Amino acid sequence: MTDTEFSPDDHGQSADRYFDDLELGERFDIPSRTMTDALFGAFQLASGDNHPIHYDVEYCRRHGHADMLAHGFQVLIQTAPGAGTFPNEIGESLIAFIEQSSRFLKPVYRGDTVYPSIEITGLDEQRTTGVVTLRSTVHNQKGELVMEGEQKMLLRKRDAGK
Repeated sequence: MTDTEFSPDDHGQSADRYFDDLELGERFDIPSRTMTDALFGAFQLASGDNHPIHYDVEYCRRHGHADMLAHGFQVLIQTAPGAGTFPNEIGESLIAFIEQSSRFLKPVYRGDTVYPSIEITGLDEQRTTGVVTLRSTVHNQKGELVMEGEQKMLLRKRDAGK
């Protein structure tokens, strides 16, 4: 028996926000995560990166590192907007993720806890769309900035095509 009151559309996180609803300086913190053995193993499996600096602790120590070193991309993926609330905010207005860059400033080791965040730093309006620039950052448990970068997304404007 089907419930006529039910709609999957009622199960979203919030009403869609469009390009024109966003403001410079809005920040979206992403839940923290501790870099565990399981995450190291999953990343190694998914990436195919078999350099011993990411999985051989004795190799790492011989090369001056305290423990296994997280791959830069393993740190970067912590800033995926989908890991936080931003995609729930923009919902159906998202057209595409169009650009990403990053700089790795300090090592992240197995056992470190990272605190990712994204912040709106640019709003480039176009005719029916707009490009949102997000500053992405990752801090470690010591409060050190270990990665910073930039992401760009193409969003629809509220009245696009009307």
